[in-house]
Amino acid sequence: MSIGEIFYIIALVLFVGITFVIIRNFYSNKFNPNGNGLEDLDNDNSSN
Repeated sequence: MSIGEIFYIIALVLFVGITFVIIRNFYSNKFNPNGNGLEDLDNDNSSN
């Protein structure tokens, strides 16, 4: 393997890892630990 291929693989792994972390954090902020959507809970509480 050449140096270019090694750098390409490292960059690809980092890109996939960073993307996974960003998506996981985005969705963890939208749901509580029980799996209920926080926006849905806000809407349910305001209507009661």
